Amino acid sequence: MEPKTLFDKVWDAHVVEEIEGGPSVLYIDKHLIHEVTSPQAFTGLEQRGLKVFRPEKTIATPDHNIPTENQHLTIKDELSRKQVETLTANCKKNNISLYGLLHPYNGIVHVVGPELGHTQPGMTVVCGDSHTSTHGAFGAVAFGIGTSEVEMVLATQCVLQPKPKKMRITIDGDLQKGVTAKDLTLYVISQLGTGGATGYFVEYAGSAVRSLSMEGRMTVCNMSIEMGARGGMIAPDEVTFEYVKGREFAPKGKDWDTALAKWEELKSDEAAVFDREYNFKASDIEPMLTYGTNPGMGTGITGNIPNAENVVATELPSFKKSLEYMGFGLGDKLIGKKVDYVFVGSCTNGRIEDLRMLASVVKGRKKADSVTAWIVPGSKQVEKQAQQEGLIEILEEAGFKLRQPGCSACLAMNDDKIPAGKYSVSTSNRNFEGRQGPGARTLLASPLTAAAAAVTGVITDPRDLF
Repeated sequence: MEPKTLFDKVWDAHVVEEIEGGPSVLYIDKHLIHEVTSPQAFTGLEQRGLKVFRPEKTIATPDHNIPTENQHLTIKDELSRKQVETLTANCKKNNISLYGLLHPYNGIVHVVGPELGHTQPGMTVVCGDSHTSTHGAFGAVAFGIGTSEVEMVLATQCVLQPKPKKMRITIDGDLQKGVTAKDLTLYVISQLGTGGATGYFVEYAGSAVRSLSMEGRMTVCNMSIEMGARGGMIAPDEVTFEYVKGREFAPKGKDWDTALAKWEELKSDEAAVFDREYNFKASDIEPMLTYGTNPGMGTGITGNIPNAENVVATELPSFKKSLEYMGFGLGDKLIGKKVDYVFVGSCTNGRIEDLRMLASVVKGRKKADSVTAWIVPGSKQVEKQAQQEGLIEILEEAGFKLRQPGCSACLAMNDDKIPAGKYSVSTSNRNFEGRQGPGARTLLASPLTAAAAAVTGVITDPRDLF
C-alpha cells in the first residue's frame, strides 16, 4: 500500500465520488451553523422545495453578532435580532439542535464543538466560517465553506471540494517560558507570509507541537488560514483522546473502545510524501506581536518593526501604508508603546486555558486605569468553569469585568467596537484595517502579552512580569 499522509487518510475515507478533472464529492460528518451565513442557505432550500437531509449531523449556535452584555434582554440591534430569530426559526422547522442565547451550551461555534465532544478525530467538519480550521487540532479535516455550500451540505450532507495540496510544518524543541501556542502560530505566519500556504492543507508536527495542550493546538490550527491554508491539522494522540473522553457527545463504553482503535491509526505514514515541508526551531520563538494590518506583519516582542532595507522593494509602498494606518514608523520598537484597549476572547483564545493564562499574570496586580479591557469567554461552559476555578474572582479583584460569551470585538459585528485611532492588544486572529471597528488599530498577541499590556498600560514583555 502506498504511504499516506494523515490528511489523505481522512479525506479519502470521505470521498463519495470523484468528478473527473473536477472536485470530489465529500461526505461531511459534522456541520456547524451560526446566525450569519445560514439564513440564505435555508431560504435556498425552501425555494427549491428541499428538506435538510440529515438534521442530526448539524448543530447551531448564535455567536457572531450577539451582545456580550444583558443577553437576557431583547437584542437591540435590528439586524442582529433578525438573524438570531431566523436561526431559531430555521432550526425549529428543520429539527436541528440549537444552543441559543442563555442555553448552557451557547458560545462561539468553534469553542462549543470541541468542548462538547461533537468534534472528533478522523471527521470531516464544515461551517460557514473561515476559522473552522480550528477543529483540525483533533486530526479532523475541517474547513470553512460559503453560503451556497452551506445549502449544499444541508441538502445532501456532502460538499463539492477540490483536493488541496499537502504541507507539513515541523516545529521541534522546547518553547521558552512565556511563549504560547499563539506566539508559535504568529511566528510561523511571520516567516511564511499570509499567502505562504495558499492551496495547501497543513499538518503541524514536531515536539513543540506535541507539547501543546488541546487548547493550544486549536489556536494553531485556527490561524492556519491566516497564511492562506485551506485548513490545518494535528495527528491525534493521548492528549487528544484524554480531552475527548467523557465529553457530552463523545462515544461511550464499547463505542469509545471502537472509536479509539480507529483514532490511534490516524497519523501520517513514515514514508508519506508532502508537496511542501518547512522546519522551524522552537527556541527561535519569543512572545510575538503584530504591528501592521495583516497577521504576517509580526515580530518578536523585543524586536523592531523592519527598516526599509529589510522589506522587499515592491512591497515597500503597501508596507508603509500599513504602518501609516497603525501610526508606527519603520524601525520602531514596540515595547513601551501606549495601549488603549485589551481584548481577550475569540475562537482563537477564548478557552479556559486562555483565561487561566490571563489570571496568572494579573493575580495580585491591578488593571491600568488608562486601559479598557474586554474579557469575553468563548462559551457558557468556559464562563462556568472560570467561575468554579476562581478565575473570575482574581480578574475582578484586579479591576477586570468578564463579559458574556460571543465573538465580540474579534470582528466588531456587535457593540464591542474599538474606537477609531485607538490601540487594541487583541488575542483574536485578524488585524485588518477596521476589523475591530472603523479606524481601530489592532496588535495581535497571546493572552500573556495581552495581560501584561492590561496591567501596565503599555506594550510589555510578559516575561518581565513572571
